[in-house]
Amino acid sequence: MQSLLFHPKLVHLPMALAILMPLVAFGLWLAWRRGWLPARTWLVATALQAILVGSGVLSLRSGEAEEETVEGIVGEAAIEAHEEAAELFVWASGGVLALMGVAWALSSRRAGTATALAASLGTLVVFVLGYRTGQAGGELVYRHGAAQAYVDAAATMGPSSVRVRDDDD
Repeated sequence: MQSLLFHPKLVHLPMALAILMPLVAFGLWLAWRRGWLPARTWLVATALQAILVGSGVLSLRSGEAEEETVEGIVGEAAIEAHEEAAELFVWASGGVLALMGVAWALSSRRAGTATALAASLGTLVVFVLGYRTGQAGGELVYRHGAAQAYVDAAATMGPSSVRVRDDDD
């Protein structure tokens, strides 16, 4: 049962980072540009973006692994729409990560802050794509009943396989 619902557990990290990254990136860019913080602090934005990309890839793979389970309840078209949105989200996140890496590499030059600004603007695109991906995933669960696949799977396990916690535990 613990392996069930693995995808919903994973997707929250990239979604949360997609929301936070515009604030982090623009804040660090501004601090770098104004000289409030050294250029090396841009590494914080780059590292967080790398975590977003990594967790996005894991979420994508876990969704693909659980696709068969849900496909019997939800139509393939709705699943494909969510998967395509997720792929675009991950690819865009990777592109922004690459821009952030270039900004980091150019941090000693004026082009570094310009590239960091472009990467910061890219985080807004990733935010929108993340919203669309989450919306498509939410529709799978709340509109098309994707969670029912796991409810049915738990029901077939039967009561003998479910351990009720006792107060003495």
